[in-house]
Amino acid sequence: MTCPICNKRKAKRWCPARAESICSICCGEQREITIDCPSDCEHLKASRENDYSRLVVDPETLPFKETKFGREFARSYGPLLAALDYAVCAFAAEHRALVDTDVLAALRTLAETYQTQTSGIIYEKPIDYALQRDLYGALKAAITEFRAKLEQQAGVGALRDSEVRDALIFLAQLAAVYQNGRPKGRAYLDLIRAQFPNEKFRKAESSIVLP
Repeated sequence: MTCPICNKRKAKRWCPARAESICSICCGEQREITIDCPSDCEHLKASRENDYSRLVVDPETLPFKETKFGREFARSYGPLLAALDYAVCAFAAEHRALVDTDVLAALRTLAETYQTQTSGIIYEKPIDYALQRDLYGALKAAITEFRAKLEQQAGVGALRDSEVRDALIFLAQLAAVYQNGRPKGRAYLDLIRAQFPNEKFRKAESSIVLP
């Protein structure tokens, strides 16, 4: 059987996204580019493990590169980071088209909003792409909800805008590190989904996308 993508090589590798067999070369070349790979694909998982084993982080390429975090940051701000991650996962569960680049754009833009806000300037940069704009709104709502719950707890101080800014920058940098830049890539999304037990967050349904 000939690979339906290249029409040259033998189709020996099952592709759950296309519901048919393709060749290994097309699998590697088109993975998360023209093929919308489901998160549980064994070939996608193996590819990511290989990517992570060779991952080298260049601080100069990170968003907000002037902001650096110590090892204790994630522990100290765990509840806020988890609330933001949960909001992203919940949004992704309702919007199958969401990919890592969308998440990074929303996190980065909202972090910029809080960055200007902490300097005394109220300004929100508009986002043209509707999906990213809607995620931006979902994250803002999650912050408002988290802040309200925190204020109800006795002995807990109010959540400062600077803390929200730093949490968003931290996640934006994390997203920049783990996203692979592919048009249909969801490596970062799958990374944060794994911390929640809800099955609908962890599993993405197969989607057949023809080239």
